[in-house]
Amino acid sequence: MVNCTSESLFRMSRRAVLRLLGLGAAAAAFPGLARAEEEAFTSEQAAFGYNNFYEFGFDKFSPASRAAGFKTSPWTLRVGGLARRTEDFALENLRALLEEREFVCDMRCVEGWSMRIPWAGFPLAALLELVQPLPEARFVALESCADPQWMPEVKRGSFPFPYLEGLRLDEAMHPLAFMATGAYGKPLPPQNGAPLRLVLPWKYGFKWLKSITKITLCPEQPPTTWSRHIPEEYGFYANVNPAVPHPRWPQDTETFFGPGGLNDRKTRPTRLFNGYDQVAPLYADMDLKTHY
Repeated sequence: MVNCTSESLFRMSRRAVLRLLGLGAAAAAFPGLARAEEEAFTSEQAAFGYNNFYEFGFDKFSPASRAAGFKTSPWTLRVGGLARRTEDFALENLRALLEEREFVCDMRCVEGWSMRIPWAGFPLAALLELVQPLPEARFVALESCADPQWMPEVKRGSFPFPYLEGLRLDEAMHPLAFMATGAYGKPLPPQNGAPLRLVLPWKYGFKWLKSITKITLCPEQPPTTWSRHIPEEYGFYANVNPAVPHPRWPQDTETFFGPGGLNDRKTRPTRLFNGYDQVAPLYADMDLKTHY
């Protein structure tokens, strides 16, 4: 079961949330501390109603209505490739094996908007440790569900589904890489990627794969949907970086949706890695202006 805190807790200040979760001073290394501590969460209505999930439609509001009947139980996650153990995990069994926790982080879309969301889930590293990656494994390939029975755009063949994403293994093993199963004290709704989605707070939201069905450890960089489809606009790494412009959306500032919903907006500067400086050592030997 998702051990989320109550919705009333999520309306408290960040400092109160961290105190009640027992994080205390150690929270400096925990997701959600990159911005001012007292900044409020984005409203649940906005986070659950304004989504990119192309399997259910190409505008922001279609997924919430079209995904309403999406069947997410039972759910199987296949994990394998270059690992000592290859297994099809029933999600309920997997969640019984892994400790779930609450965490807060900002999501930054490459389109120039951002949200702060309280999630629940488990570290991606904990899942990968279950299957024990082999020394040859250097990357992690991830695949989303593409079921034409439930997903109208998959049925239409309007896009190259299934949606594919990938990470370097050291990125996937970083403590800030999470698999989310809940948000706002509730199970994750279908339009937000139920029952299992990726949360990578230092990367643009298109890397945050939804409704994950398959994870494969591999020796080489895997193909990803957007870097293969429009490589000049969507790189493999996709780290949030105000110094790297996008052909369609400026990246030096962002529009943050606050507790008042989609009409509660403020413009704020974009920070390198979305403010999550803990990940900087992962890219110490890279030119961040060329490895987008």
